[in-house]
Amino acid sequence: MSDTPRSPAAPLLDRVLNELGRDIITGKLPEGKTFTLHDLSDRFEISRTVAREAMRALEQLGLVSSSRRVGITVRPRSAWAVFDQAVINWRLESEPERSAQLRTLNELRIGIEPQAARSAARAANPQQREDLVALARTLTELGTSGQGASQEFLDADTRFHTLLMEASGNEMFAALTPTMLSVLHGRTRYGMQPEEPAAEALAAHTNLARAIADGDEDAAEAQSRALLTEVKLSLI
Repeated sequence: MSDTPRSPAAPLLDRVLNELGRDIITGKLPEGKTFTLHDLSDRFEISRTVAREAMRALEQLGLVSSSRRVGITVRPRSAWAVFDQAVINWRLESEPERSAQLRTLNELRIGIEPQAARSAARAANPQQREDLVALARTLTELGTSGQGASQEFLDADTRFHTLLMEASGNEMFAALTPTMLSVLHGRTRYGMQPEEPAAEALAAHTNLARAIADGDEDAAEAQSRALLTEVKLSLI
C-alpha cells in the first residue's frame, strides 16, 4: 500500500485493515460473503468514515467490491493484488497460506533473478562488484558460525540480493526486489531459515558474487540458478 500522509485515525484504520485482511486471506470471511459499512462500524466500534476508508483500501487490494444494492462483497483469490506487500504479509502470517506464498515468491525469483545476475555481470559498476563479494564473504562467515537465522544474516542477505538487482541496470527488476525478497524475511520470521545454512547455498553466493565481479555472464546466471534451486529444495 502507498506511503500516504497518515491521519490521526491511521492506527485505528491499520488495526481494522489488518484484521479484515487476515479474515479474508484465511477464509474466515469467504469469497462471496457480504457485509455493510454499518456491520464494520458495529464490529470495530468505529465511525462510518473510518469504515468507508477501510472498505476503499480493501477495494484497492482487490479483496472486496462494493455496490449500493449489495453492500461489500468479498472477492475471489484471483482478484487479489498479489504484489501488494500487505497481501503478501497477510498470506505469510496465515499458516495455511504460508507455504504456497513462499513457493510462489521463490518461483518469481527463479524466473527473474538469474537474468538479473547475467545483466549484473555485464552492467555492474566496480563498487557494486566489490560490495557483492564482500557481502558474500559476510554471509559465509555468519552462516558457518551458526548465525544463519540471525537478523544480521537476514540484513546481509537482503542487501546482497537487492544490490544484485540494482546492479542489473534494469529498473523493472529493481522495482520487483521488495516483493521477491519477502521470501527471505518470511523464512526467517517463521523459523524456516536454518542457523547453519547449507554449504551449497553459501558457496553459491560466493560463486555468484565472483562471477559478477569477473564479468562472467554465463557463470553468474548458472550460479544464481544453483542458489535458487537450493532455496527451493529447502521450502519443500
